[in-house]
Amino acid sequence: MEGLEEDPMTSDPVRSDGDPYRPETPPPTGLLDVLSVSAMVVDADGRIVFWTPQAEDLIGYTAQEALGRYAARLFIHPEHLKAVAKLFAEVLETGRSWAGAFPIRHKDGSTRLMEFRNMRLQDDLGDVYALGIAADHTLLQRVETDLALCERLINQSPIGLALLDPDLRYLLVNPALATIDGVPAEDHVGRLLGETLLLPDVDTIESALRQVLTTGTPLLDQYHVGRPPTDPDHEHAWSLSFYRLEDPGGRVLGAAASVVDVTERHRAAAEADRARRRLALIAEASTQVGTTLEVERTAHELAEIAVPRLADVVAVDVLDSALACRRARRPDNGPELFRALALKAGHVTPAMRAADAPGDLAAYDGDRLVTLCVHTARPVLVRHVGDRDLPRIARDAEAGALLARAGVHSYLAVPLIAHGEVLGALDLKRTRNPLPFDEDDVILATELAGRAAVAIDNARWFQSVRNTALTLQRSLLPDHAPRHTGLELASRYQPAQATSEVGGDWYDVIPLTEDKTALVVGDVMGNGIDAAATMGRLRTATCAYADLDLPPGAVLQHLDKITCDLEHYIVTCLYAVFDPRTGQCLVANAGHMPPALARPGRRPRLLELPTGAPLGVGGVPFEATTTELAPGDLLVLYTDGLVETRHHSIDDRLEALLSFLDEPDRPLEEICDLLLYGLRHPEDHDDVALLVARTTVA
Repeated sequence: MEGLEEDPMTSDPVRSDGDPYRPETPPPTGLLDVLSVSAMVVDADGRIVFWTPQAEDLIGYTAQEALGRYAARLFIHPEHLKAVAKLFAEVLETGRSWAGAFPIRHKDGSTRLMEFRNMRLQDDLGDVYALGIAADHTLLQRVETDLALCERLINQSPIGLALLDPDLRYLLVNPALATIDGVPAEDHVGRLLGETLLLPDVDTIESALRQVLTTGTPLLDQYHVGRPPTDPDHEHAWSLSFYRLEDPGGRVLGAAASVVDVTERHRAAAEADRARRRLALIAEASTQVGTTLEVERTAHELAEIAVPRLADVVAVDVLDSALACRRARRPDNGPELFRALALKAGHVTPAMRAADAPGDLAAYDGDRLVTLCVHTARPVLVRHVGDRDLPRIARDAEAGALLARAGVHSYLAVPLIAHGEVLGALDLKRTRNPLPFDEDDVILATELAGRAAVAIDNARWFQSVRNTALTLQRSLLPDHAPRHTGLELASRYQPAQATSEVGGDWYDVIPLTEDKTALVVGDVMGNGIDAAATMGRLRTATCAYADLDLPPGAVLQHLDKITCDLEHYIVTCLYAVFDPRTGQCLVANAGHMPPALARPGRRPRLLELPTGAPLGVGGVPFEATTTELAPGDLLVLYTDGLVETRHHSIDDRLEALLSFLDEPDRPLEEICDLLLYGLRHPEDHDDVALLVARTTVA
């Protein structure tokens, strides 16, 4: 072998440095090696007859120096000779072993305390000997202390600890792990890991342990979640770490596993995550619920945001009395009439067929939970829905059977309250989400319902006022025959899309003498009841002056005087008189938008009229312009709400108006719709009056 060569005289191998070859001492592989336990044998006379290399390491004498010599004289202090002789005699005569710590004299002259175990030996000839086993007392005491400390640490540690053999069978388990597993520590020994570790991913854990045994690379802080047998109703979490165990010589003994219960940290993190998600949902609801002043749309937005993060099936039902803006006193019991506004599910489920479809009216008796919710103005929570609960949730027995089939296991109803008034209820059900509703869900649902209720309240009052405004506005507009002599007529009034207040726009068609017809379009600047009332007064005055058969300019002058007496209103007006006998149309303008004229085969154009001052300026003459109209000509009168926007120039908008009149022979109703839908936008803040006239053969 490399580094060795033979001595030609002895043929014994020697090292290349000249020292006789001695095999290198292998590294310690067990506790006896760590303690360097030595052994020696003394005959009945006290002479050393056997001497181990470990004894040489412990006491200092080689075998050649020790063998044949009296042990007492070699390493016992003189003052201890009498005591040693007595102990020696007892061992040989009685056969009783002796153990204890005893000071010996080392070859170097120092005194060392040794731990001895002495016992009698007898050979086949009947001769007796004394066997002495010794180890360094300080080293032994340190090892014993370490072992005791380790045992106490293992047994008293709050961390679960286990030792497993290479087949992953338990060798040792501490009490903490036994508590986690719910299996006594002694019942673990000899069993496989998967027989006691009741986690859903136990196969993954076993695979990880085998990888650690193979590679020697530890796996630290592996996060696992499960429900232990000792607490099956609650979720727990553990941090697992795995190490390979080797003896000092590198032989694989097995693996060690530590299990730290991190349930509190897991629950705190889960609760923090739930809180973040709740705050995110509330923040999202702030921007996505109540985006319009429409009751149905607001209810739909509420249902959309609650599915599936809060519930699997959501319904929004509003009391019919609240929707009609009737503040009815809530009864203590008795039925309630609900109108379903929104219904949403996160998946296909029979529960959808058990609910009322949006738009439907349904009466629920006083014993129903949704009725109880609006009567008490408090949430109603059924954590675990049973057979007895379904009849109080569903509208009838058939709906209850559908809910049972859908797997509804938890229910929550939250009142929709705005400004102290109960408007309806937010109805929540869970089918796929395995967790029941809890108090945190009640708080979250109440917050969402409160925000949505304010939006629904605003929307219902907006719609109520808007409907009233429209009714008032339309009552002030004329009912006219679609045909007058020489004219075919169509008209529209469209309120502003972004406001609920009435406007001051109007149109009128007034029959005059000699088959003539007056066409009027006007606009009282502003909105509200006052503007509508002013419009009504001016329309009445216009009809009165028209009956006097006054020319257009004179009619506007009289209207100007009336407007001057009104409270700071500016009014624009276009007054035209068409004579079917001559085909002439006399038009006078008081600051209004010019009418459009479209003729078959020609490009549509705006009539060139003197702009004139608005009504109410006072003392300004109004000039009439004559326009010749042939059969088939189309005249379009309108208020500025049709063409004015915040984002386009008026010239561009007027060009857009003319572009819609390229086919003047279309039906007039179609032309009206084309102009309104082509030019109007949902965000427009002004109302529109539109009057379209086509000349016919008189």
